[in-house]
Amino acid sequence: MHIHILGICGTFMGGIAVIAQQAGHKVTGCDANVYPPMSTQLEAQGIRLIEGFGADQLDLKPDLWVIGNVVSRGNPLMEAILNRGLPYVSGPQWLGENVLKDKWVLAVAGTHGKTTTSSMLAWLLEDAGYNPGFLIGGVPLNFDISARLTDSNFFVIEADEYDTAFFDKRSKFVHYRPRTAILNNLEYDHADIFPDLTAIETQFHHLVRTVPGEGCLVVNGRSDALERVLKRGCWTPVETFGTESGWHGVDRASGLEVMQGGISHGLLQWSIQGEHNALNGLAAIAAARHVGVPPTQSIVSLSQFQNVKRRMEVRGAVNGITVYDDFAHHPTAIDTTIAGLRKVAGTSRILAVLEPRSNTMKLGVMKAALPESLREADLVFGYGAASGKDALGWNLAEALAPLGGKAAAFDQIDTLVKAVIQAARPGDQILVMSNGGFGGVHQKLLDALQPKA
Repeated sequence: MHIHILGICGTFMGGIAVIAQQAGHKVTGCDANVYPPMSTQLEAQGIRLIEGFGADQLDLKPDLWVIGNVVSRGNPLMEAILNRGLPYVSGPQWLGENVLKDKWVLAVAGTHGKTTTSSMLAWLLEDAGYNPGFLIGGVPLNFDISARLTDSNFFVIEADEYDTAFFDKRSKFVHYRPRTAILNNLEYDHADIFPDLTAIETQFHHLVRTVPGEGCLVVNGRSDALERVLKRGCWTPVETFGTESGWHGVDRASGLEVMQGGISHGLLQWSIQGEHNALNGLAAIAAARHVGVPPTQSIVSLSQFQNVKRRMEVRGAVNGITVYDDFAHHPTAIDTTIAGLRKVAGTSRILAVLEPRSNTMKLGVMKAALPESLREADLVFGYGAASGKDALGWNLAEALAPLGGKAAAFDQIDTLVKAVIQAARPGDQILVMSNGGFGGVHQKLLDALQPKA
């Protein structure tokens, strides 16, 4: 079958393209921004990419059009597809009906930590010999690819609560029908599509409704929102993590002791930072156990976990100054990321460089929470584009004002880079946080730090 994917260069739709190609389909696709690294990854798979959404792509005559949620009414190609009455389907629905229906699906949902936890879980199954397929919204360093299809019965998927497509406003994850589901946490996010937290809780309960009675829900026991979700109705055994009665970790001098209630499964020794990652690891261990991986095996495997690109990824170090790249863009994620780095950095200064560019951030819903989330940073450099599609609809300098003189806002990246370089000194940790490319600021900082000839 020939499928043509609209919005192919997004992480999720690009992953679907790779999986469809590996399943034997002819795959082509288009997007408004066809550029590396996704374009080169897809072209390496033999997938033809087309720039833009021109209606002339009807001449390709694919058997099926697969629609990403970046596409909306008014898109010229989508309008042509609708006018011709051609067959189309959303990416999540195609995946559910053509790949996941015959698999034991392990889905990882939550406001934070989905990519890291999915990567951990896929690695635990891989190291145990399960050879899982997976589709993850990032690149796990243990695999160096974000998606793959195997002949295994097991498939790990990052289960996003964002809507499916312009014609299907349910969350993506309702299409996945998991047997094992991790509910990592739940906070308000995606203000562009959800009016409040209750609306997101409703979508999470839709997911809970799809998990069979013989399945397993691995749930963060610290989340009041998830507790409310389960109180709406739950028909599946639940294992909690993050509480003493469930899966939890105890810090020891030589590592993290993994406990299940009063039972010790062993000592985890790893270099991954932060309590949030400890919780991610505990959830992955619990989910892997549900499919038959002994926790003792998972602990050994997790000690070899290499994290995910753009999760506290060291981009380089010059003159004793280290530059990190992290995907954090929600205040809670910003807070936990800085706290994790603080444990490693000790008394070294943390220079936080932040681009609040998610849809929720651009709407200003979370701006009041920004100062508190950045409190542990020694200096804060915020960037908000003055114009264009990434421009903020609110005043970043005013939002950061409660931080006083340690924070500054910029609307030009080059000006921001100069300010960071002027402030930086040997031993500093420069933490760059954004869910986008941030104008290549990481490399600009590293280049500017180089000694002048």
